[in-house]
Amino acid sequence: MPVVDAAWEEWLSSNVARGCSPDSMIDAMVQAGFAADAAHVAVHKTFGLNPADSAFAAAAATEAALAKAAPQTYQYDEPPVARGNLIRAYDRDVRVLMRCERPQVIVFADVLSPDECAGMIERSRHRLKRSTTVNPDTGKEDVIRNRTSEGIWYQRGEDPFIEKLDRRIASLMNWPVENGEGLQILHYGTTGEYRPHFDYFPPDQPGSAVHTARGGQRVATLVVYLNDVPDGGETTFPEAGMSVAARQGGAVYFRYMNGQRQLDPLTLHGGAPVLDGDKWIMTKWMRERAYG
Repeated sequence: MPVVDAAWEEWLSSNVARGCSPDSMIDAMVQAGFAADAAHVAVHKTFGLNPADSAFAAAAATEAALAKAAPQTYQYDEPPVARGNLIRAYDRDVRVLMRCERPQVIVFADVLSPDECAGMIERSRHRLKRSTTVNPDTGKEDVIRNRTSEGIWYQRGEDPFIEKLDRRIASLMNWPVENGEGLQILHYGTTGEYRPHFDYFPPDQPGSAVHTARGGQRVATLVVYLNDVPDGGETTFPEAGMSVAARQGGAVYFRYMNGQRQLDPLTLHGGAPVLDGDKWIMTKWMRERAYG
């Protein structure tokens, strides 16, 4: 029977950073030959939770209660991103191209240099795997037809280059770097798309408690475009009648949780089909609390 050695510990940490659910990780370990009880303890220990399932029940109850207590109509408050048309983001000046108040969307240029974009693509190309989405009932990671992309996750600060980007993005979003999930790289080929969805975890769905138990709810997203897309591939906001074209080094920021913990349904968004060429993006999700 296998044991939780250094290699398995690295596997556990990596999958937690990727956003995998405890159940999916336990299933994978059992399939690899671990006893169910041993896999259960190892996974929950990595998540920093008590192995008793009551932890998830408590998280679900807390999330549902907080959501119920919040007013029903989303209240737009001041976003954390700095004002002005040029923002100093850690080590780089970033230009603001557009701001939208409802939903809170900001379009940036020059978040990454062309060399940084090319470098991120090359270091990611050989590590791509088919992208998944969160099952709303179980919290597990599922492969679905609505998301036709390949991707990988980087652990936060896993090397000097990634750490620099983590700090730059945290500075731009004006949110603690430790509250950020690891950077995700996605690649879409021609016809690839991601149909409209929310980045936050809906409190009324049972599977959301698995993900909010660690770091709390997601509060905002930054999508960075690593290449120019000749046609298609826009980030669309169908409820707002808005789309953002993919331009190398540029990015779109959107915030969906306010200071009252309300969630903004106008941030429904998707990745339009790529009609010519391919699309590479880098995504950062920020949480309410430290995510680690």
